[in-house]
Amino acid sequence: MKGMHKALIAAIFASAALAACGGGGGSSNNSGSTPTGTINVQMTDAPSCGFDHVYVTVSQVGINASSSAGDNDSGWTNITLASPQKIDLLSLTNGTMATLGQATLTAGRYQQVRLVLAQNQGNTVANSVVVSGTTSEQPLATPSATQSGLKIIRPFDVPANATVDLVLDFNACKSVVQKGNGSYALKPVITATPTTVTGLIDGYVATAEAGATVYAEQNGKVVSGTVADSTGHFVFSTLVQSSTNGNYDIVIVQPNEATGIIASVPVVVGATTHVSTANQPIALAASAMNTVSGTVTASADASLRALQTTSAGVYEIASANANLDTGAYTTSLPVAAPMTGVYNGTLPVSLTTAAAAGQYTVEADAASGATQSTAVNITGGSLTNVNFTF
Repeated sequence: MKGMHKALIAAIFASAALAACGGGGGSSNNSGSTPTGTINVQMTDAPSCGFDHVYVTVSQVGINASSSAGDNDSGWTNITLASPQKIDLLSLTNGTMATLGQATLTAGRYQQVRLVLAQNQGNTVANSVVVSGTTSEQPLATPSATQSGLKIIRPFDVPANATVDLVLDFNACKSVVQKGNGSYALKPVITATPTTVTGLIDGYVATAEAGATVYAEQNGKVVSGTVADSTGHFVFSTLVQSSTNGNYDIVIVQPNEATGIIASVPVVVGATTHVSTANQPIALAASAMNTVSGTVTASADASLRALQTTSAGVYEIASANANLDTGAYTTSLPVAAPMTGVYNGTLPVSLTTAAAAGQYTVEADAASGATQSTAVNITGGSLTNVNFTF
């Protein structure tokens, strides 16, 4: 996520040695003439909603050539950290990475990655959050599956005699869910991307908008996110080349300002696409803010997205997780119409108003895969009782 760019922080963790495969079989490494390559696993993060810190404690990363391999199946190669390391995910933005370790693998295609987290035990808080405006850590409950690892299915190739950097992108904003008693739980949203198929997008917002959340989206869904630094600079460093999945839309969101959108930005492997410069940064118009709130059937375990449609496409502006116990949610949105431009290789990209003010579609997505949506208009004020029943 997040020119060619800032130097990546590659020493947050000491490189870990390759451990024996877990479960019921031997190592996926082979000796002799079998060609091998190296996998280097790193972690980065998207911005988080309403938290100053989101901590997770990583103890191990597992890799398997089978997407269906179970906990006790053969073929696992484990990268075990010398000691579990507590990471503040919110420090990993704008190209900053944490290196989790390396392993030697038989050259070929791999399908599954598992991220193993340590458990909270007694007074030892391995995973926690610090709510914005507070200073104390609150425990972050992790699913029982963390004992065997958070599963990520993502095919990637390890060539012979080469090193592949695999980046685990932990979306903290979509991964932290509040419960009815005010505590927090982890509902992990993680992707894995080999840098061999990636390029970069970077740009600048006006320094008055430092701290803005910036998303890279495709087809109205967030692929990656970052935060503009104190100079207004933002970087996406793990975007898959456009020839594979298509171009990206850059969406800039800042409280009390209209949303900025630059559509159709291409990504080329090993190159950086600039959408704005320090001398000609993206400046957004002021906007009032209103909220949309309601409830979703609690058992749906739902997430909410606020979408806007412009002449250039559909874009996610904000998201929220419904409370796990009550189903309640709320999200704050700009009233002003979004400012939209289309990338054509010439800077600066001109942004114009290309939609009606205050018009959104609120979408509720249940854990089962069911989806409901409703149109809302916030120009007249905040809306309550925007409810969904699954």
